[in-house]
Amino acid sequence: MTFTPAATTLDCSDVAAVSAFWSATLARPLDPGATSYFARISADGPGAGTWMFIGVPEPKTAKNRLHIDFVSDDRIAEVERLLGLGATRVSDHDEFGHRWSTLRDVEGNEFCVADAPA
Repeated sequence: MTFTPAATTLDCSDVAAVSAFWSATLARPLDPGATSYFARISADGPGAGTWMFIGVPEPKTAKNRLHIDFVSDDRIAEVERLLGLGATRVSDHDEFGHRWSTLRDVEGNEFCVADAPA
């Protein structure tokens, strides 16, 4: 039996803003036909997963219990790029030989950017 992630799905109140943020963040285009209720970034190559954005009426109310971690060869520059796209910085960490930054997207969903392993 194979157990494979099918998509990363974000429930959001502003589908256009959240999907535009993640499209720019990932440097991948939104699929044609996006609406105020649904948008998608299709998987476009090895290791690339589908991202879906679904409009829901309930707002985010607490810290994410599950979030996405990214790595970058230049974390500091990547964080600055993401801040320019509308992300907000939550905190920076340097613990147990690992460095990472926690950010929030335009609707407050937390994600991390870590230094790539040396």
